[in-house]
Amino acid sequence: MSSLSITPVAGRIGAQLSGVRLGGDLPAELVAEIRLALLTHKVIFFRGQDHLDERSQVAFARLLGEPTAAHPTVPALDGNGHILDLDYRRGQKVDRWHTDVTFVDRPPLASVLRAVTVPPAGGDTLWANTVTAYEHLAAELRDLLDRLRAVHTNQYDYARVAAADDPELAREQAEIFSSTVFETEHPVVRVHPETGERSILLGDFARRLTGLSSTASASLIRLIQEQVTEVENTVRWRWAPGDVAVWDNRATQHRVVHDFGDRPRRLHRVTIAGDVPVGVDGRPSTALVGDAAAYSPVAA
Repeated sequence: MSSLSITPVAGRIGAQLSGVRLGGDLPAELVAEIRLALLTHKVIFFRGQDHLDERSQVAFARLLGEPTAAHPTVPALDGNGHILDLDYRRGQKVDRWHTDVTFVDRPPLASVLRAVTVPPAGGDTLWANTVTAYEHLAAELRDLLDRLRAVHTNQYDYARVAAADDPELAREQAEIFSSTVFETEHPVVRVHPETGERSILLGDFARRLTGLSSTASASLIRLIQEQVTEVENTVRWRWAPGDVAVWDNRATQHRVVHDFGDRPRRLHRVTIAGDVPVGVDGRPSTALVGDAAAYSPVAA
């Protein structure tokens, strides 16, 4: 009998799971319980997983699906190419709401994030539930979003470089991030392939809405993003070393709270191969620029 305990952290998103030691040797029944908790709560948290290292983190992630390359453009930390080293040093900032890697046509199914070094205070991560955000829109607005598509890209907004704490470092990172350009048209509302729920697919990589002017696109994206990030749709996690967070990338957005100054904050991320999103009308996402085959297979 499983000793897994599930405790919700917030009303609409997030749960802490206890009674499990993560690794690549978990029994299938326990993995099924973890997957169900992930689908139900969108992001799940595990405390005290200090025994994990890069190898065992990847082994655990593999129980959830096929790991992708660390990133389409950013070099991996580990020899197998699966771990993205998120080392927030010298004023690095990733402080915008986003869903991981939506600039390709097969965004990850899930991400597994492990805390290596965290500040004594600050540096929390926020997640937003893009399913409940959609469900709490007015019916007329839901109907509009069901018909819209958005273009996502990793082309960098260089206005952010000038405003960075360390512009030289920010420019260097931006050039790596956008060294190969990807651009994909996604439905603004995707149908979750496992739950059938409808979720909003936008975030910081969404640059424009197909068929609308730049002004109308920006205004509508801002309006919808405000709904996604309403506090009722969010959960905030205060990290401790050894914590692990797993989130359903098909039903969430997230961002870092950058209130920790120049204190060390380092986390390791593994992403799981996902499917090509499909809209309410049955149309899949379309790659416009770039081939993501080397980054990730398409999940069945």
